[in-house]
Amino acid sequence: MDRKHTRKIKVGNIFIGGDSPITVQSMTNTDTRNVAATVHQIKELEKSGCDIIRSAAPDMEAARALKDIIEQISIPMVADIHFDYRLALEAVKSGVAALRINPGNIGSIDRVREVAHAALDKGIPIRIGVNSGSLEKKLLNKYGTVTADALVESALGHADILEGLGFKDIVISIKSSDVPMMIESYKLMSEKADYPLHLGVTEAGTLWRGTIKSSIGIGALLAQGIGDTIRVSLTGSPIEEVKVGKEILKSLGLVQSGIQFVSCPTCGRTEIDLIKIAREVEERLKDCPKNIKVAIMGCIVNGPGEAREADIGIAGGKREALIFKKGEVIKKVKEEVVVDELMKEIENM
Repeated sequence: MDRKHTRKIKVGNIFIGGDSPITVQSMTNTDTRNVAATVHQIKELEKSGCDIIRSAAPDMEAARALKDIIEQISIPMVADIHFDYRLALEAVKSGVAALRINPGNIGSIDRVREVAHAALDKGIPIRIGVNSGSLEKKLLNKYGTVTADALVESALGHADILEGLGFKDIVISIKSSDVPMMIESYKLMSEKADYPLHLGVTEAGTLWRGTIKSSIGIGALLAQGIGDTIRVSLTGSPIEEVKVGKEILKSLGLVQSGIQFVSCPTCGRTEIDLIKIAREVEERLKDCPKNIKVAIMGCIVNGPGEAREADIGIAGGKREALIFKKGEVIKKVKEEVVVDELMKEIENM
């Protein structure tokens, strides 16, 4: 699919925008002042494939703690700042790779200039984050309610402040918990400007509901070539956010690394415990680095035929299963050993 061409900016050792790969982000939910706990969580996120991490800096202690955290992690750190420009300046001193701050919310133009110059001096981009729950009162009065036009006007207003100070390394996010509004807002922004876009559905909800909302919102935009980096916001573990984000990219063919997992929904033809087998295979392959497609199918009808493009898979029979590679059957095994036998074949690939 053709992607909208946006500005290319650098966040630590990663590029966003332009022809750069789409990255997956998350945010720590630890107390940033607790360095050990935050570092531990980020390292777990790194293992899960997180490309960029964000941490809140609600006070000066947290902003200073970022330095110790950054020294112990391998992925770029974004400092999440609200209202106090001094926290942004301290985060820059701590060595963050980017700031998430809305220039219109940190006071006078002199304060904004100080932050912009500090970021410019260190080559640090700024993400402007607008969401439907924090729209300025003047725009609420102008539009009567939260709308896509109001959100875009808010984001561009913040960007204009930075552009007026000569700062151009800007990323924009326009999030809403309302999926249609979120989609409309990003499409409108994509038409109006060439800033890299950070996609997300804010306050998406718990793992089940939030995954659905995020997949629809983020996926719909990515399928239209809109978006340069994503964050799935879930009420739960940040690791789940990364897993969902990676799977969204995989489902659209935007990343080719890791396991692609295919399984049928089962039906009356199924004569093995396919649900249990599929869960076990998925669990055992969760950290597998091989770039292969694995299919778990319930019967011959949905086996080697429909899954012929899979690199390897199984097709269930009566308390047994066929293991196939590229649509060709290589062996028949009993149900109780099918997972182990499949794993052996995958290990040898």
